[in-house]
Formats: sequence, structure tokens, C-alpha cells
Amino acid sequence: MYSGAAAAGSPRRDFISVTLSPEEAAGVGSYNNSKAWRRRSCWRKWKQLSRLQRSVILFLFAFLAVCGVISYTSMGETWKSITNKSLDDQRTEQEIPRLKLANPAVLPAPQKADAKHGDYPELSLQKPPKPPHVRRGPSNLQIKAPRRDTRLKTRHDTMRAVEELVEVDKVEKTEKSIISWRGAVIEPDQSTEPPSSKITELEKPSPVEPEDQKEPVPINERQLAVIEAFRHAWKGYKDFAWGHDELKPLSKSYSEWFGLGLTLIDALDTMWILGLKEEFEEARKWVANDLVFDKNVDVNLFESTIRILGGLLSTYHLSGDSLFLEKAKDIGNRLMPAFKTPSKIPYSDVNIGRGTAHPPRWTSDSTVAEVTSIQLEFRELSRLTGDEKFRKAVDEVMKHVHILSGKNDGLVPMFINTNSGQFTHLGVYTLGARADSYYEYLLKQWIQGGKKENELLEDYMRAIEGVKKHLLQRSEPKKLTFVGELAHGHFSAKMDHLVCFLPGTLALGAHNGLAADHMKLAETLIETCYQMYAQVETGLSPEIVHFNLHAQKGHKDIEIKPADRHNLLRPETVESLFYMYRFTGDKKYQDWGWEILQNFNRYTRVPTGGYTSINNVQNPSNPEPRDKMESFFLGETLKYMFLLFSDDIDLINLDKYVFNTEAHPLPIWVPA
Repeated sequence: MYSGAAAAGSPRRDFISVTLSPEEAAGVGSYNNSKAWRRRSCWRKWKQLSRLQRSVILFLFAFLAVCGVISYTSMGETWKSITNKSLDDQRTEQEIPRLKLANPAVLPAPQKADAKHGDYPELSLQKPPKPPHVRRGPSNLQIKAPRRDTRLKTRHDTMRAVEELVEVDKVEKTEKSIISWRGAVIEPDQSTEPPSSKITELEKPSPVEPEDQKEPVPINERQLAVIEAFRHAWKGYKDFAWGHDELKPLSKSYSEWFGLGLTLIDALDTMWILGLKEEFEEARKWVANDLVFDKNVDVNLFESTIRILGGLLSTYHLSGDSLFLEKAKDIGNRLMPAFKTPSKIPYSDVNIGRGTAHPPRWTSDSTVAEVTSIQLEFRELSRLTGDEKFRKAVDEVMKHVHILSGKNDGLVPMFINTNSGQFTHLGVYTLGARADSYYEYLLKQWIQGGKKENELLEDYMRAIEGVKKHLLQRSEPKKLTFVGELAHGHFSAKMDHLVCFLPGTLALGAHNGLAADHMKLAETLIETCYQMYAQVETGLSPEIVHFNLHAQKGHKDIEIKPADRHNLLRPETVESLFYMYRFTGDKKYQDWGWEILQNFNRYTRVPTGGYTSINNVQNPSNPEPRDKMESFFLGETLKYMFLLFSDDIDLINLDKYVFNTEAHPLPIWVPA
């Protein structure tokens, strides 16, 4: 170290000190601006500060950090709100082809209903008033998920915005090409190439010519009776089974299947359509606070798709509440492991908590109806989310089944193997359990997709011809046309109540331009389904009937075996009555439905709340209640009853919506 000092006697002394490291003293070290050198230099400077100086600096840094966190927290919500509003305004001014629907994003919010029967007239599903000179009809609205802060109580503001958009989006007439397929005249636009599964090319619902302004149709007495029946059923569920899957009304308890509140979710859109605002809001709170899918439980892919996913998607479309879309995305993602099979034919069961899937314990087969009746829901989920994995998975199933051998003039066997992807148990053909909704979803996917997927139409038309050729017979003595079964070339005069979906499906196809004889067949089959009620002592249909092919003195057209005489409150006949009345206007279909509702009240209603399945439809004095109310009684049966008794064709307009097999309406897409 070198030191220097001023001359003695000077009043001030200055010192200069220089410290050299051994390397520097040896001449081997020098400043090179490296990161290591800078770190050592900064650390030396930091150490040279006094303890007080370092404490002050650290305190200032901590203070600034705390202030920054507080500022971010207080300003975040405001900035988010401003940003969302700006984005929403931009989207309103732009076309969003992927999400554009033929119907408004929401139906009118349900009117508040009092529990007293005398106050029911307040429940009328009133359409919101529109400005003068605005013609009524689908408004080509742009559909987007509502902002997260949207709440049920602000639905009327949404409707006001909808009406304003009607002025902006004028509906244009579209020319339609005419295509003939095996005698059927098809009027919709159809592409000559298979449609792309890309989400960016998904269609918007078709514009329909606007209609003249109409007065809202008030709720009538029969609809009020349906509302009363629903409230009675809901009372039992709320009192004894709230948040559980199904009500056991006699024992005033509940049963669990998946532990996901099946009845509540199945009934959400029914409550909206019936105008039960208070019940809906109460159920919504349960969905928001208590519906959790992250649990170690096996669910059936088909049942959870049509009831839970379908119910959530439908309720989202009717209410515009994004809570239901978020829940739909959650369950949709959790069901996807079912498709991880060698053949891409999904397993029947999924553990939604663990993310694993498996076939039933006793077989590696899935039923054909289950794997081909989940498409409407997953396709719509893709369209809403922009994630095409959902649609791709279910479309692969349909394309695979389309080319499979083992069909009989379009009729398919009941089982398909998840490993090989081939039909099993060949030679047995039915439109009842395990196959029914395959045929229903062929038509409804074609309608949902804008009538452009010709493979689906071809398979449907071929199947109906197969039904006519192999499964149709007439009974004695009334010569009722019915749909039987074929087992290895032998005809069986057995018909499930489930088959009574077919008249409504045929009528829907005829309404959408298919062959006129489909409607004639629908008219004869719905008569048969009604007779399955009318010829029974309680006026309620059994689960299965056998028809007499030969006249026998003292015998009716139908015979009921002891194992088949139960009634589960099923919806299929009422469903078809709804379609038939909607398309024909024939009041007899409403009268038949009214008879069925009265008999449900007479033989299945439980005084303390709820309705119950019964074991014996042939014993009016003791129908032997089974102590179970299926979720589909609220989700389907009463919903179709209410729609059947309505004269308002815009209450779930069938040119804008297609029902899934659990009666949850989903929007029809339209080409851009």
C-alpha cells in the first residue's frame, strides 16, 4: 500500500489509498467488463455502505413493492372492465361466423311466479316488445359468451341489446338448391364435399325470412297444469333429495348414480321454459357453489353427456349465463379420456376425477346407441369453445360406423367392440334399447349442421327404408302399425316404449324436406303409441308390449308380459305428440297428451311431493309404486308436455333448435 501526506504544519491532511489484489500486483488481473467482475464490483460497493444506508435502501425497495401490489389490485378490476367493454363493443361491430346463430342468444327471462294456482297467469312467457316497424324473426345475432359479471337479474338488459341488434342485422333470403335422394326432395343448401371439422368453418344457423309482428301467446290452462305438476315434483326433490341425483318420493330420500345432481341439471332448461324464475335462480346457485366434477367417480359417457353436458349447454343458450358454459367445458374435458381406445370407439365409463376410462366389467363392448348419441353435444361444445378436439372425436365415431359391415339395409346391430371397432352380436336389429337414438342422431346431426353432411342423411334414409322392409307389421284387430324386432331372420312383435321416439323423428325429417311418406308413417305410428296407453287399465303404457299378429276373440292388439308392465314416467310418446301437433296443428295430439298427464297425476303422484315410477300399469287399484322419480321426468316428460300444449311456435322454434335425446334444445347452425 502506498500512502502520502501533506507537509507538516498544514491545517488539512489528504490521504490517497490504493489496494491491489495479489493478481493485480502480479500484473495478471485487469478489468474486462465481465459479468463476474461487475458482480464483485457491485458487491464491494454495497459492502462499503454503512448499515444505516443499506437499511434505508432495503426499506425503500420494500415500500415500493408493497405500493405496486396495492395499486395493481385496486386498478385491476377497473382496467379489466374497461378492456372487456372495449372488446365487446368491437365484437358487436364485427361478424363472428363461427358463433352466429339463427336465434337470439337468450330467451326472455322467466317471469316471477307465485306458488298459488290463482297467480299462474303471471307466468306467461311474454316476448319482449319490439320497436315499431321491426319485423319478427331470427335476428342473425352474434353470439358470444356473456361477461363474467353477468347475473340472472340483468337478463332484461340483455334482451334490450338483442332488440337493438335486430335493427342492425337484417335477414337476407337465401336461395336453396333442390336435391333428390331415393325419392326424397331435399331443399336445403348442401355441399358436394364432406364438411370440414375445423372449427373456423363451422356454420352459422340459417337466416329465415322475418315474420310479421305477433302478439305473445299467453299460457293456457293445460300449460298451467304442467307447471303445477312440475312444482309438485320439484317440491319433493327440494325437500328430500336436494343436490342428489334422483328423488325417492315414498321413502322421502334419494338415490345416487353419479352424485352430480342429475335431476337438478336435467331440469334447468325446463324451469327456464316454464318461466319458473325463483326455482331457476335457486338451482343456479347450487350449480355455482356446489356442482364439482373433480371427484373420484365413474360416470356413464352417454348418460352424463346427454343429461349433464346437454343440459348445461342448453341452459347456457337459453339464459345467456356463462356459468353454464364454463361448467359444460369442465365436464366435456373430463369425458374425453373415454375416446382413448384402439378403435376410437369410446369406452362406456369414465372416472371424471382420475381421468381414466374403461368398458363395463363384464364386456369390452359399448352399445351402438351410446357411442353414436353424444355427437350433438360435443359438436356444439367445439363450436362454442373453438376447440375442435370434441367434434373430431365424435365425428370419427360416425365416420367409422358409416363404413362398417354388419348392417342390414341400414339397420345396425346393438353392440360394437371398443378394441376391434367392429359390430358384435350380429343379426339382431331393433329400434328399441341400445340402438334407438343412433337413428335419431343421424337426422338431428344433419339438421344441426345445416343439412350439409350427406353421409348422415344417406345413413338415415337407408335405415328408414330398412325399418319399412324388415320391422313394420300390423296388429289385430285394429291393424295398428308397429315396429318390431328382427333376430337372426326371425321377426318378433315386441316393441319398446322407447321406439315411440320414431314418429316425432319421422315428422321432423318430413318438416325438413324429406319424403312425404315419412309423415304418413309418423301419423300411423303415433296412433299405435297412443294405443299403448289407451288399451291399458291405468291409461299408462308399459315399458314393453307385444302385438297380436292374428285376431283372437276377446284379445286386444297388445299383450303385456308381467316383467314388462312397469312405467318409468318415460317421455317418448309425449315427445312425438309434441312434434306431431307442432307440424300438423291437429288438436287430437294435445288431447292425447292431456289424457296421459291426467293419468300420471292419478296413478304416479305422491302427496308429499314428487312422482314415482310404478310396477304394474294393469292394476289401477294398486299400481305398485317403485319409489323412484327418474330425472328425465322433469327434464323431458314435463317439458314436452308444456310445449305440446303451447300454440306458440316460437317457444323453442324447431327451425332454430334441435333437441338432443334428453330434450335439451341446441341451436341449429347456418352457413356463413
